[in-house]
Amino acid sequence: MKQLIKQIENYIPYNEQEAKDKETMLYALNIQENILTRENPLMHMSTSCWVTNPKRDKILMIYHKIYDSWSWLGGHADGESDLLKIACKELQEESGVSNYKIVDEHPFSIEILTVDGHIKKGNYVSSHLHLNVTYLFEVDEDELLVQNDIETTGVKWIPIEN
Repeated sequence: MKQLIKQIENYIPYNEQEAKDKETMLYALNIQENILTRENPLMHMSTSCWVTNPKRDKILMIYHKIYDSWSWLGGHADGESDLLKIACKELQEESGVSNYKIVDEHPFSIEILTVDGHIKKGNYVSSHLHLNVTYLFEVDEDELLVQNDIETTGVKWIPIEN
C-alpha cells in the first residue's frame, strides 16, 4: 500500500481534475478501510489500461455490458496494491492480448469515476466511486483479440479521432 500511495503522491497532474482527484484519492487512501477491496461499498481502488497501437492513432476498447458503452479496459484492485500488475491481468482477460508493451510503469492518468447502481451476477450493487489509476500500454494491431463474453459484447481498435 505504501508504494501505491507513493506512486500517486509522485504523480504530476495533467489538469485541475487530476489535481483534485489526486488530493481526494490520497485522502481516501489514508482514512478509508478496505479501500483495495469491494468490501468498501462507498469507494475502492480500480485500475485501467489505455492501450494504443504503435502509431498511436488507434485505441483498444471494449463494449462493457454494465455501462452499455465503449470503454477502456480495466478492473478492481481486489486486495492487490500493485495496480500495474492488475492492469496487465485485465488487459489479458478483457481482450485476449498476451503480447503487449508497458509504455511507462508510472500512471498515465488518475481519475475518480462514478459508478451508477447496477445488477451484477444477480445482485444489486449501489452507486459508488472507483479511485482509478490508468497505465499506458502499446499493442500491435495484428495481435489476436478475444472477446470476454462475461463482461463485454465487443473488443476492437477504434481510431483515436473517434
